[in-house]
Amino acid sequence: MAKNSPPGILMSWAMRAMQHAEVYHNLISSVDPQFLKLTEVDDDIYSEFRKHFETLRVDVLSPEDLQSISAKQKWRPFCLKFDGVIEYFNCGTLLRLDCSLGYTEENTIVVPRIKFFAIEIARNREGYNKVVYTGVQDKEKEKVANGGGEKDTDSGEEKGANEK
Repeated sequence: MAKNSPPGILMSWAMRAMQHAEVYHNLISSVDPQFLKLTEVDDDIYSEFRKHFETLRVDVLSPEDLQSISAKQKWRPFCLKFDGVIEYFNCGTLLRLDCSLGYTEENTIVVPRIKFFAIEIARNREGYNKVVYTGVQDKEKEKVANGGGEKDTDSGEEKGANEK
């Protein structure tokens, strides 16, 4: 997204990017990420990614890993391989820097869509996103163990699982 784009377009993009981030986070929270397929060409993306970035840690990234001048030079050939393969491959997408944390201002960076796919496919296949899934599953088990209800903050009474 160009820095000199009209504010309405920037706001529209930001809202869509955040919706995408929420949907993705909900997905890895409810399904074991190891079994997720994000695109029709996940295998190709993953093999090319690891060919180009054998030693890149994907669990916790720094902005320099993605946006420094040297990183951009290394990422560019990888990204261009997917031009015409991944729709909107270079569209800005929100990526969590630390995959054990959620989408917050401090933990989020804008990257081209193909970088998002490459990193998240690697995180899923290498087991790093499992922490999100197991965290949610543990909370659900705890809720069930505690009677399945939540305290109504207004009255202090317990609400049933279907009365949220």
